[in-house]
Amino acid sequence: MEQEEYSKEEINWSYIEFIDNQDVLDLIEKKPLGIIALLDEACMFPKSTHETFSTKLFQNFRYHPRLEKAKFSETDFVISHYAGKVNYQTETFLDKNRDYIVVEHRSLLSSSRCPFVASLFPPLLEEVSRSSYKFSSVASRFKQQLQALMETLNSTEPHYIRCVKPNSLNKPQKFENLSVLHQLRCGGVLEAVRISLAGYPTRRTYSEFLDRFGLLAPELMDGSCDEKATTEKILQKLKLENFQLGRTKVFLRAGQIGVLDSRRAEVLDNAAKCIQGRLKTFIARRSFVSIRAVALSLQAYCRGYLARAVYEAKREEAAAITMQQYARGWLCRRAYFELHLSAVIIQSSIRGFSTRRRFLYRKEHASASRIQAQWRMYRLRSAFRHHQNSITAIQCLWRRKVAKRELRRLRQEANEAGALRLAKSKLEKQLEDLTLRLQLEKRLRLSNEEAKSTEMTKLQKRLEAVNLELDVSKLATINECKRVSMLQKQLDSSMQEKSTLERELVGMTQLIKENVLLKGSLATLEKKNSALEFELIKVQRESDDRMEKLREVEQKCVQLQQNFRSLEEKLSNLEDENHVLRQKVFSASPKSRHGFAKQFSDKYSGALVVPHTERKPGSETPTPTKHIVPFSLGFSESRRSKLTVERHQENFDFLSRCIKEDLGFKDGKPVAACIIYNCLLHWRAFESERTVIFDYIIEGINDVLKVGDENVTLPYWLSNSSALLCLLQRNLRSNGFLTATSQRSTGSAGLTGRGPPGLKSPFKYVGFEDSMSHVEARYPAILFKQQLTACVEKIFGLIRDNLKKEISPLLGSCIQAPKSGRVHAGKSSKSPGGAPQQTPSSQWDSIIQFLDSLMSHLSENHVPSFFIRKLITQVFSFINISLFNSLLLRRECCTFSNGEYVKSGLAELEKWIVNAKEEFAGTSWHELNYIRQAVGFLVIHQKRKKSLEEIRQDLCPALTIRQIYRISTMYWDDKYGTQSVSNEVVAQMREILNKDSQNLTSNSFLLDDDLSIPFSTEDIYMAIPAVDPSEIELPGFVSDYPCAQFLAQHPKLNGPTTTPKEVPHQ
Repeated sequence: MEQEEYSKEEINWSYIEFIDNQDVLDLIEKKPLGIIALLDEACMFPKSTHETFSTKLFQNFRYHPRLEKAKFSETDFVISHYAGKVNYQTETFLDKNRDYIVVEHRSLLSSSRCPFVASLFPPLLEEVSRSSYKFSSVASRFKQQLQALMETLNSTEPHYIRCVKPNSLNKPQKFENLSVLHQLRCGGVLEAVRISLAGYPTRRTYSEFLDRFGLLAPELMDGSCDEKATTEKILQKLKLENFQLGRTKVFLRAGQIGVLDSRRAEVLDNAAKCIQGRLKTFIARRSFVSIRAVALSLQAYCRGYLARAVYEAKREEAAAITMQQYARGWLCRRAYFELHLSAVIIQSSIRGFSTRRRFLYRKEHASASRIQAQWRMYRLRSAFRHHQNSITAIQCLWRRKVAKRELRRLRQEANEAGALRLAKSKLEKQLEDLTLRLQLEKRLRLSNEEAKSTEMTKLQKRLEAVNLELDVSKLATINECKRVSMLQKQLDSSMQEKSTLERELVGMTQLIKENVLLKGSLATLEKKNSALEFELIKVQRESDDRMEKLREVEQKCVQLQQNFRSLEEKLSNLEDENHVLRQKVFSASPKSRHGFAKQFSDKYSGALVVPHTERKPGSETPTPTKHIVPFSLGFSESRRSKLTVERHQENFDFLSRCIKEDLGFKDGKPVAACIIYNCLLHWRAFESERTVIFDYIIEGINDVLKVGDENVTLPYWLSNSSALLCLLQRNLRSNGFLTATSQRSTGSAGLTGRGPPGLKSPFKYVGFEDSMSHVEARYPAILFKQQLTACVEKIFGLIRDNLKKEISPLLGSCIQAPKSGRVHAGKSSKSPGGAPQQTPSSQWDSIIQFLDSLMSHLSENHVPSFFIRKLITQVFSFINISLFNSLLLRRECCTFSNGEYVKSGLAELEKWIVNAKEEFAGTSWHELNYIRQAVGFLVIHQKRKKSLEEIRQDLCPALTIRQIYRISTMYWDDKYGTQSVSNEVVAQMREILNKDSQNLTSNSFLLDDDLSIPFSTEDIYMAIPAVDPSEIELPGFVSDYPCAQFLAQHPKLNGPTTTPKEVPHQ
């Protein structure tokens, strides 16, 4: 294929030769002289043997290079395949090739009622079934099946996965080079690699090449030249050789695309640095402008203070003058008021006398006017009443005339409605007859079911009796072996009794022939006896099987008990050793501690010590730290091992406390995750090839998840573990974690990171003083990242399962409306247009409260919106599946009033989704498509006028025909009495279901719940924003641990200390 593409693109290339296996294929299957054809020909002759077949084979292929005769046999032959030579023995070739079945026998067995027998003989093709005596060998059938497989593969685009077996012993961590090389050579992988390396493995179209690598030469991208010339100029500018330019593509050698990508990354890095410089300039200018504005505001405040002081002095002087003015005015006003009061009293007495005289005159004039007004009003009222009575009489006459006309019309309509009433009465009588028949059928079914239940109880009692007997026999066999002989004797006696019973049955049959009257009863007794015997045989077989299973279970239990006892003994021994070793460490003399530290370091140094490479700066000045290095290296081996063990224990204690206590959050960042990451980076745990600290962290998180409250612990650790995973994903580089470092320091730095003093600052290595740099991670760090990913998925799955368990009982009560609400809704109005608006019950309110509490828990623990969106989406998907399946399984739920009830609840869920916003809700509303469309179909009034296409396209586009048919047949209107879809639509759906039932493997109309994790590690990395682990507030117990003092020394980490919220230090 590649060489055809080279010729199509018209590039300079030389033909690559490869090994072809076509001559071997022709030798085996070519007609008429292939091995398979000769074998079929030999099978058709009854007197032919494997000697004649082998001689004929050697005669026809005497000079064939691929076939040769075996050395130590006359009938065996050897074929040289691509992978090597294979020896074939022909003793049983003819017998195995003749293994065929007659067509009539095959058809007879394939039509068997036993499904197992019918599956062993599937029906043949039409060409084979036509001729029953046509010879069909095993080789010919295999050749036909192989041709069908090749046709299928040629019609598709298969992709192969080459599996290689690392060793022949099936053991881990073992790699056999010769075996793997032999597998690759036999599988053609080495040949394919050779052909690929001889050609051009990387090829791109000119447009794709320019889109990706055009930025390496922007001066050539002005459009003056065509794409091919521009591509050639770019490659010449980068000084690349051995490339080919085709008609539409550019062909590159292996490794050249990596050079282009590296140059492209350099150009992008330079652009990013330029943008950062511009941004820092902008930030500095903005800070200068703000400082200048602050200085101007301070000057204004100082000037204002001085002006206010001068103003206060002037104000006090003006206030004194004002007080003097008011005092003088009060004295003058008091003398004036005394004089004014006496004058007012005199004037008021004179004015009162004159006013009373005027009032009496006006009162007499008003009473005369009122009398005149009453008389005039009476006269006008009498005239108005007379006129009103005459108008009322005329209106009554006209209304009577109109009422008579309406009465005639209503009588005519009543006569026409009489026939409809008769028809209605007939239909009601038919409905009553049908209900009576249904009740009778129900009673018959109930009686049959009761009879079946009685028979089942009898059989169960018999089985229980047999089980009791089996238990007794089991106890007898376990306690005493002598009872076995007694049981055998009893079995012999029972067999004798059975033989006597058979004799009596023969006599009974003779009596049955003589007695005609007792014939029927005896026949029934014989049938019952045979059934009981069959049941006894079954019970005996089941008892034997159970005894064997019980023996196997007992053996397994004994083995497990032995293993458990051995593990308990080992655990107790390890605990005793650990206790003794701790006592030796903390209470023994310095000499004993010296020996213990040496022993512990010899045992665990390979698992805990972290190697580090020596760093030698280019130009160094003599500092005091250089004189300390020889002193530190001069410690004895035992002293260093003891310090390493103590530091490891101190590190483990600090990490354990960070994991067990709730450290809270700082500006939405989880404090625990940031502290753990900074400690691991400072202790050089990511660079170590052998360490146990990562396993200790994972085990600590799992222990906290088991012990703590799930509603608080799971969201808290989901936030922390995801933040820690993002930090690892962004800052670890995994290219080369399997190769060990060439230079290692002889002293062990351990997990504390206290290596040679000549090393650089760890914060600068992390990126606190400079931009964030990548750390080259080893195999334990990569494994820790995978374990942390599994931990995040586990926490997410636990939260999802807990939410489903909590919401399941609420959904069970939300699918059906309360009975009181349905009755009230049915009696409130009789017309479809006057349906009252229902409100959701307390069940839907409980679901809303459940969702609000979920959002509050997640937001309090600062869970990223990506996880909240996934959780809410899966909860709504579970609501959709539960409600929809309950609606299809329960007929009492497929009603009009219940549809209105569920629709009102879905409206409440829609309000909640709108309030929650798309950042947290996501596509939750689309997850309710099935239940929304089903409920919308239930509350439509004119269902009989809808066609099947309108229902499928407009009303229920997401539902299948089987689901629509289920809802249509189960629907009944308990509120207005409307009918379901028309009979024509039901008939169409039934026809479609009958056609589809032949093709579908499953006829289920229910929805399945999806239990998979809806995200990957790349999704988490892309969705969660970057976290800066430097700007956090440290807890108060950091000062108690010397291994964590580096956190308090850095200015960005040395913020106000906070104490843990809940769990105290243990």
